[in-house]
Amino acid sequence: VPFLFDMRALWPEELITAGRLRRGSLIHRAISGAERACLVRSAGVISLTHAAVKHLRSVYPKELANQCLVVIPTCADLDRFTPAADTRGDPTVHGCIGTVLSGWFRTDWLSGWMRVAAARDPDALFEIVTRDDAARVRAKLDPTNELAGRLSIGLRPSGEMPDAVRGHDLSVMFFTDGLSKLGSAPTRLAEVLGCGLPVVANEGVGDVADIVRKNNVGVIVEGASAQHMETAFEALQTLMQDPDLSERCRATAEAVFSLEAGTEAYHEIYASILKMKDA
Repeated sequence: VPFLFDMRALWPEELITAGRLRRGSLIHRAISGAERACLVRSAGVISLTHAAVKHLRSVYPKELANQCLVVIPTCADLDRFTPAADTRGDPTVHGCIGTVLSGWFRTDWLSGWMRVAAARDPDALFEIVTRDDAARVRAKLDPTNELAGRLSIGLRPSGEMPDAVRGHDLSVMFFTDGLSKLGSAPTRLAEVLGCGLPVVANEGVGDVADIVRKNNVGVIVEGASAQHMETAFEALQTLMQDPDLSERCRATAEAVFSLEAGTEAYHEIYASILKMKDA
């Protein structure tokens, strides 16, 4: 029976990066072996990113020479995640949604960004919408409580997430880079762009930087230093003066992350597998 292998990122490498798995251990070898077998024996492979496809073809050039690899990134319901009806006014709210205590989120970068933004804009506010423990998150991001009431951390029900995102002016997402994140397509990127908001992100996370640069829908921070954060902050201020920014963010979400595009891509690969079986 032909089967489709839907990878959902480079899982063994993510576990190693998060400290949940030791490279070379029995479990790691077993998982990697199963992954390789699925890559080779499946009738088709789904990857979340083009970066992961490039990596896989370099690691398994012979095994995947004739394999069908299709990129379908994490999609979002863009009927729910839509831009706000009215343009927000002051103060600027720097948002961040999703887990930040996963082991592969860069809390030190997020903390550095908030310190620079708070110094450059005394009215700026910061909101972390997450299921993570709020006390632990604050201890990571603002251990001396410098931001005090300017930083809010809390959970919102899933039904309220579109409104939560629309309450921000931009969204910050910093992930560990390297091999483990080549296959990552953060769901939050699709949701944020769907709401017409720009993003602040880093290199080395799947196709994130390429999407941001190609479509001019945010800024990429080049490093963890205060100078890098300052440079990115300046670039963001310029970008947010662009009257077409929100529309461009939304258009990017529709082109790359819509459910319609994702389901159509799945339909096509399943249809090709069925034709292959009938032949």
